[in-house]
Amino acid sequence: MATIYVTWGVSALAVLGVIVRPFGWPEAIWAAAGAIALLLLGQISTLDAWTGVAKGFDVYLFLIGMMLLSELARREGLFDWLAALATQKAKGSPIRLFVLIYGVGILVTAFLSNDATAVVLTPAVYAATKAAKLKNPMPYLLICAFIANAASFVLPISNPANLVIFGGGTMPPLSKWLSTFVVPSLVAIVVTFVMLYWSQRREILTETLQRQIDAPTLSHSARLAGFGLLLTAIILIIASALGIDLGWPTFLAGVLTTALVLALTRQSPVETLKGISWSVLPLVGGLFVLVEALDKTGLTSMLAQELSRQAQANASTAAMGAGLLVGFMSNLVNNLPAGLVAGATVQAAHVSDTVSAAVLIGVDLGPNLSVTGSLATILWLSALRREGLSIGTFAFLKIGAVVMIPALVLSLLALVLTAA
Repeated sequence: MATIYVTWGVSALAVLGVIVRPFGWPEAIWAAAGAIALLLLGQISTLDAWTGVAKGFDVYLFLIGMMLLSELARREGLFDWLAALATQKAKGSPIRLFVLIYGVGILVTAFLSNDATAVVLTPAVYAATKAAKLKNPMPYLLICAFIANAASFVLPISNPANLVIFGGGTMPPLSKWLSTFVVPSLVAIVVTFVMLYWSQRREILTETLQRQIDAPTLSHSARLAGFGLLLTAIILIIASALGIDLGWPTFLAGVLTTALVLALTRQSPVETLKGISWSVLPLVGGLFVLVEALDKTGLTSMLAQELSRQAQANASTAAMGAGLLVGFMSNLVNNLPAGLVAGATVQAAHVSDTVSAAVLIGVDLGPNLSVTGSLATILWLSALRREGLSIGTFAFLKIGAVVMIPALVLSLLALVLTAA
């Protein structure tokens, strides 16, 4: 029993380090330190630790591909061109710009995943706010963080966590997915928009938007980078429909596009590779090791038994309770480990589709409460830091409480009512 408490304690401290970032050290250091501490203390074997790291292989490939595409698009000026176009379409209205960015965020999240919204859309939005000469870009950048999670269960590919929850051959066909999630997704997207706009309305309404924006010339290399992004979206949809893991297709699309653009422009790959946030990979790897160690303590079995018992007593109450619990827990431990544990729990408990769907909504939407609730939000935070911007933990928490809580409650309620 003491061994279990040591594993839980070390894992809790590691996750706390990821969230709080003591001494300003990157999140990856704390996740990796927790994994190493478990190894040194003998709480997990080298083989089991490697098994945990290996479970994230598809995620690593996916992230590398997306980060390559994003950095390439940024360096070739695609984001600057898109920013100028968006600002022109806004026609001097900060509200129209807000709505336009939100709409684009829905499309990017749905068809490229929430991580892509954080990595790809955030630099484009920042460029748009610079082009429009806005005094405070944060309300528009917050869209990228919140819509990345709010729209992440529109399609199975909208969030890699979806594939974890419905893993093991239990992924429903697309028609079943849409019938289950179309109404909860719509509720999540609409409520998130309303509450986010309401929380930022003063900043938005006092802005003056630059009307005359000269769009830069779109180079051949920038067009090629844009084509690579579109092709990646198509590939991901096809891969999802065929039940193929998303990592290799995304990685190969990113590498191929990068190679073609660099060959066209005769550039060295060094600068492009330097621009990528490589620290996210040890962060993900460390979290996978922590989850593997927790699983060895029997945590999944205990949770599965309790979930099964609650579901047998009242399926609707169990769905609401599980969705809310997982949603808030995702902010305490990050939704990547929470999703891995929740996915294993759901599969072991053999609960109804409604309960499984509620857990997925909690994993996907719940992280909008905190700035480190999801991998997508951490990637978004990294994108902000690259531009010299930041937002405090408690500043985000105040906005997240206003936006996430009603969105999660109403989305789960919509799920339960439509499933009844």
